[in-house]
Amino acid sequence: MRKAAVFVAGAVAAVTALAVPSAGAATHQAGLHFGALQFDGPGADLPRTNAKLNAEYVDLHNNSRSAVRLTGYTVKTASGFLYTFRSFTLGAGKTVRLHNGQGTDTAAHVYRKKNNYWFNNSSGSVNLLTPRGAKKDSCSWRANGRGWTSCH
Repeated sequence: MRKAAVFVAGAVAAVTALAVPSAGAATHQAGLHFGALQFDGPGADLPRTNAKLNAEYVDLHNNSRSAVRLTGYTVKTASGFLYTFRSFTLGAGKTVRLHNGQGTDTAAHVYRKKNNYWFNNSSGSVNLLTPRGAKKDSCSWRANGRGWTSCH
């Protein structure tokens, strides 16, 4: 009987450990949030080209069952660089990649249309602000040898 009680207690502990994610485990955020962020594109920053500018990007993901109208939402870095969405709706379960340089906006890619880098290669942060200025999400990074981070 004692062996059975010890076995059951051990089994319960094992199942509990499997069911509860560790404190360091990443979870996928619900609703509208940042995803991947490429803060330092591959290769040297100079000479500056549109391809290198567009290699800096941040993904915005709508992990909900409804489309979200992004018109008026702003993506703003700690150093003050920003992008404000014009007329744009992000479908349910969809991701839009916000590139830094020039390009033609589509449902999956939008462009800041600037000729300067906007993410600091060593560290920084970016915020997603609602049209009324409330912070919806944020992401920060430090140089990591890869040049990108996952924001969720």
